[in-house]
Amino acid sequence: MSLSVDWIRHRFGKLASREASETNSETTPLLRSTAQKRNWIYPYNKHIVFPNNGLFIQDFKKFTSNYPGNKIRTTKYTLLSFLPKNLLEQFYRLANLYFLFLVILNWFPQMEVFHREITMLPLVIVLTVIAVKDGLEDCRRYSFDRKVNNARTRAFDWKHKDYVERCWKDVRVGDFVKVVCNEIIPADILLLHTSDVNGVCHIETANLDGETNLKQRRVVRGFLSPDSPFVPEHFNSTIVCEKPNNDLNRFKGYMENPDKKKIGFDRKSLLLRGCTVRNTEEAAGIVVYAGHESKAMLNNSGPRYKRSKLERRMNIDVFFCVGLLIIMCLIGALGHVIWLGSFPDWPPFEVPDENGKFTSPALAGFYMFFTMIILLQVLIPISLYVSIELVKVGQVFFLSSDIDFYDEEMDKLLQCRALNITEDLGQIQYIFSDKTGTLTENKMVFRRCTIGGTEFSHQENALRLAAHGDVDSDEEEAVGPQRGHRSRLQFNSKNKSTRAFRRCHSAKAYYYGGYGRKKSEARRDSEVAFSSPLETDVTPDKKLMKIAREAANQMEMWCEVRCSSDSASYVDFFLALAICNTVVVSTATEPRHRVTGPSLLKPSIKSLEKLHSFLQKMKPGRISQVLSSIQSNSDQTGGTNQISPSPSGTSVGEENVAGECSSSVSGGFKDSGVSSKASTDSGDYAEGVKVGDEICYEAESPDEAALVHAAKAYNFTLMSRTPDHVTVRLPQGVLLTFEVLHTLSFDSTRKRMSVLVRHPITREIIVYTKGADSAIMDLLENPSQEKGKENKITKNASKTLKHLNWYAKDGLRTLCIAKKVLSEKSYEQWSNIRLEAEAAIENRDELLMETALNLETNLTLLGATGIEDRLQEGVPDTIEALREAGIQIWVLTGDKQETAVNIAYSCKLLDQRDTVFTINTDSKETCESILDYTIEEVKRYAAVKNTRTKLFKVPVDDGTVYPLEGAGPTFGLVIDGNTLSLVFEGNLKMKFLELAKHCRSVLCCRSTPLQKSTVVKLVRDKLKVMTLSIGDGANDVNMIQAADVGIGISGQEGMQAVMASDFAISHFKHLKKLLLVHGHWCYTRLSNMIIYFFYKNVAYVNLLFWYQFFCGFSGASMIDYWLMIFFNLFFTSLPPIIFGIMDKDISAETLLGLPELYKSGQNSEGYKWSTFWIAMLDAFYQSLICFFVPYLTYQGSDIDIFSFGTPINTLALFTILLHLAIEIKTWTVVHWVTMIGSVIFYFIVAIVFSATCISCNHPSNPYWIMEREMADPVFYLVCIITPVLALLPRYLIRVIQGTFVLCPLLKARQFDKLDKEQRDEEISEWRERTRSREATVPLSNLSPPTSPTSPGNSGHPLGRTLTFEAPLNVDLGNDGTTPPGRSMLNGTVTENIYTSIPVSSADRTGDGGKKAEDDSDAFCAGHQRSFSIMTI
Repeated sequence: MSLSVDWIRHRFGKLASREASETNSETTPLLRSTAQKRNWIYPYNKHIVFPNNGLFIQDFKKFTSNYPGNKIRTTKYTLLSFLPKNLLEQFYRLANLYFLFLVILNWFPQMEVFHREITMLPLVIVLTVIAVKDGLEDCRRYSFDRKVNNARTRAFDWKHKDYVERCWKDVRVGDFVKVVCNEIIPADILLLHTSDVNGVCHIETANLDGETNLKQRRVVRGFLSPDSPFVPEHFNSTIVCEKPNNDLNRFKGYMENPDKKKIGFDRKSLLLRGCTVRNTEEAAGIVVYAGHESKAMLNNSGPRYKRSKLERRMNIDVFFCVGLLIIMCLIGALGHVIWLGSFPDWPPFEVPDENGKFTSPALAGFYMFFTMIILLQVLIPISLYVSIELVKVGQVFFLSSDIDFYDEEMDKLLQCRALNITEDLGQIQYIFSDKTGTLTENKMVFRRCTIGGTEFSHQENALRLAAHGDVDSDEEEAVGPQRGHRSRLQFNSKNKSTRAFRRCHSAKAYYYGGYGRKKSEARRDSEVAFSSPLETDVTPDKKLMKIAREAANQMEMWCEVRCSSDSASYVDFFLALAICNTVVVSTATEPRHRVTGPSLLKPSIKSLEKLHSFLQKMKPGRISQVLSSIQSNSDQTGGTNQISPSPSGTSVGEENVAGECSSSVSGGFKDSGVSSKASTDSGDYAEGVKVGDEICYEAESPDEAALVHAAKAYNFTLMSRTPDHVTVRLPQGVLLTFEVLHTLSFDSTRKRMSVLVRHPITREIIVYTKGADSAIMDLLENPSQEKGKENKITKNASKTLKHLNWYAKDGLRTLCIAKKVLSEKSYEQWSNIRLEAEAAIENRDELLMETALNLETNLTLLGATGIEDRLQEGVPDTIEALREAGIQIWVLTGDKQETAVNIAYSCKLLDQRDTVFTINTDSKETCESILDYTIEEVKRYAAVKNTRTKLFKVPVDDGTVYPLEGAGPTFGLVIDGNTLSLVFEGNLKMKFLELAKHCRSVLCCRSTPLQKSTVVKLVRDKLKVMTLSIGDGANDVNMIQAADVGIGISGQEGMQAVMASDFAISHFKHLKKLLLVHGHWCYTRLSNMIIYFFYKNVAYVNLLFWYQFFCGFSGASMIDYWLMIFFNLFFTSLPPIIFGIMDKDISAETLLGLPELYKSGQNSEGYKWSTFWIAMLDAFYQSLICFFVPYLTYQGSDIDIFSFGTPINTLALFTILLHLAIEIKTWTVVHWVTMIGSVIFYFIVAIVFSATCISCNHPSNPYWIMEREMADPVFYLVCIITPVLALLPRYLIRVIQGTFVLCPLLKARQFDKLDKEQRDEEISEWRERTRSREATVPLSNLSPPTSPTSPGNSGHPLGRTLTFEAPLNVDLGNDGTTPPGRSMLNGTVTENIYTSIPVSSADRTGDGGKKAEDDSDAFCAGHQRSFSIMTI
């Protein structure tokens, strides 16, 4: 211990000296004195705060002027900047610049086509509509800002020497601010005072990250003075901290006193703006960040903008339209030159310029090129972008209004945070999912445990959970989801009905607009996290209850002799469960307050005396009897009793201990005082928690809550917690108060947490540690030289490892519990280094990590726990449906491999017929060879569909890579985080992808957040596929942001994932309808609407283009300019928008019943090259019909130009709208109203315009044109015949498709025409035919894979397991043996035939259900254990 502490001190000294020699670090005083004058040096990378208390007036004014005030402004514009700034933003769009260019061109007389005002009209309308929308949005932001800035708080005024009310906007950096209970914090404040005697302030961060559980913040060290009030005038320190940043979990700095002494602080002393003070009467501190530099404002980025795949494809087609426009303009210009050259002399209509010169044909052709651009400008669909925005808003509205996404418990619907990628939901090819909280409920339930190598299966608890599940399912079927279901089995007749606990709300709550939430949200957020009866009611194991009680009764004897026994480990185990956490204990009364009674802060002498006298009353013979009983129980349980890994099994004998322990501890967080045995001692702690008071536990994670409730079930009840003390009530009712010396919080690097406490009786310094088995097992103490103790430690570790393996295979989350006793000298040395590390600013995190790693060594293993995290409802069905839809599902989790694999089988991610490859290795060469061999084997049995697949015997293009089903076995891949690191570092990415893309499912275990995001980016970028990531926790944020579509689940772990996501749902099962139904609809609607827009514009523009052949390519138009402009803006704009929002090609029931229909979106069948160009050809054909039928009809007549153009414009309207009518699949009232309304509106405008426009377009005027046309029968005949001829080919194609059912989508549409029973029957038959075609060929028909050492195949119908074990360098103990938990690998290949879920050799059984001979020591030191495995 001393050597490592000295090494850390040496390392810290080197860092400090190096920083001192280079820059002004924290070791260089910022305060320099010269002739009684302070010259402050402002470090560029530091944030200095001077207090505003009258002592530092000059410095305060100087530095505060460089910092922003607390006034916020989220608006984009002001009254003066709105018009220029908004126009500048809009002209960033190329389409707007294009039309601005056309407006400028039309102002040149040589190229003028329309009246200048007419050319400006479309652009002005679009700019005006967008400007009005932006202005309204900015007005709402302004109203919100005004409410926030005018909210009231109390700030210290050194002139009045008291706190005075101020608006939030008047608070400055350096001001002292006081907040009270339930008040929202106005700025980022460094906590200097709190009404709590222990210097603790509780805050709720729901406004920042959505987490409703309370978080503790502590007063800066040295400022705790519970007996005296905080006086800001006496504060004479300078604060130095880091520059403002948006990391909510990072903050560090120090205070520099006048004597140059520095006091360090971190994020645990920072109150963040927007948080709410809870369970604290008042708190005060100094503002360090204000306004837009506060962490809340730096994180306020709003919805993210993404560009969808369909939009990217559409932009390419827009460029094709630009190319088409250029070609048509070149044809027009060339035609004009040729036409002018056909005259022997200058044309009679050509007017010379002022000098009498005529324009040359070449220059006239140049002018005509730009004139044609102005005339055919509609070919570039400017209105398409606006229409897409409106359609997506409508789609988001219907998504957010779907009642099927409503979660009653959380009172939430689907949230859409990205408005631009709704159609991407219909094209997903890969899903990357977290496990905990995403596939599972993240409601941690204590299931079973092992202590000292003895396993306790808690069969009664398993029955409780099963009964609870039955009640849940029954109630859901009857009345839907309800909150707080109770189990049918009432284990305690005295149990009262649970009720939701509310946080205290004072009458003077400082809520204001924006931060104030809806009533339903406030009600929900006020409840205690992780408080459902499923999580809080734990039924103890009868035998363990008896052992724990007897062990607690003998505790003082063990403490006096200072020796540990087997029974002592039981007490330490439950004390660790109760102490090693950050759970806050509160009273369950309203208003609720944290338990901080004075009697609970220090161990009661009277209680200790009673404990001592109670123990002395026990006779020595009785103690010996108890000890022997416990020893025999331990031997019996660990030896003769066979522990079944099944939840239904039991590990202990069924002994009748009725009367000695209750069958359950119910009531959730509630505790109705003390037990009857301790009733005489209740007066000792009545000041802290009165008898009958109910308490509740507020934990930061569900794991902590589960362990505390497990300890409480065995009467090791956590009674109170303060920063310096924690009190636990023992089974006999006596209180023990431990002094908390240090708490080493959990982090993803160490994967554990520790707490240092001083034992109240022995005064020993004990380190209790809990964490992942992969982290704890490597830190266990080395066996001593004593042979007996060595065997005991090794046996304990090996048995615990075996139990952990069983827990993992049962799908339980495992945690190891360990302890360590420190000497006073070792603790003093470590504590000094720890304090220095806490006070550092540079490399602080690294130094704190080193001190933690140095302490957590040579641990003594106490036991392990198995916590059940049940699957969410509907997960297996959802995954099965998504896989049928052709979506590859990858699960990226940080859990143990065995746990993840078990969950994968439970949720149907892996199937028992799948061939699963499991790759775990620490060698790059081994990893590469395994990948090469596996790819070779996979390619023998799997053909990749690179070209085409067939559905209903019709070829369908498929650009993605999928394993060919029905031609061999289906594959799955399991890989751990260590192997993933080798893949990324060793340039094995492409080989990994080559293997993974042949697998139906991939399971990445022990993955870090960085590895998750790297995997997503790798698949997205290399395979060029559409990806979706879904998760619920902060560790999933990187993965969610890396995918094309990110989905957050608003669950038990806060709202970090939701805040980073594009869509937010409440349960994983909602993903099924979100993708298969709404995703399909959004993609189909938008793709059809975009194709229709291109068709509409090309068809209409071509009418003008064909006319140029008959007017000498002069750029003239046969349609009135106003009617031409209104045609796209009003007459044909609304129907396609409604079509894009409300059309349903297939019903939701059919889409859910036939998930394979989703593949049409994956293959981009709605919008691809062929679809676009077929629409273009159809537009050219229809334009030819619409132009030449009227031309031939009126040929030889004397009608004028507008009399010829008006029928063409009218029948073009009919043709375009009827074309849309053919494409509409579901007609509603809205469709009929918009279609008929557009026609009526056209005739009204045309009639009124022609009747009133006498001299609008001199010399050709449209006066009375429409009235004369409507009086001519030929007009009606042309308007009927022409659309029929134009639409006849498309209609016939649709009829043929519907008759012969050439694609699955058409077949599904026919199902919707049937009644419900017939439709369900047809869907069932379809699914049966699909399953029969996709039936996997039995492996008995396949030859065994080639392997140098592989034995022959036994031909089992389900498969076989090939285990490749690669040599691995393993750390050996001092005696050359393998330490517990490590493996010696021999490089052999074995084969195992299985009939169900693959299990390791440690779980195989022989004949008669007996275990294999080597099963008993499967985890003993030196035993050969598989490390790199492939299951084939």
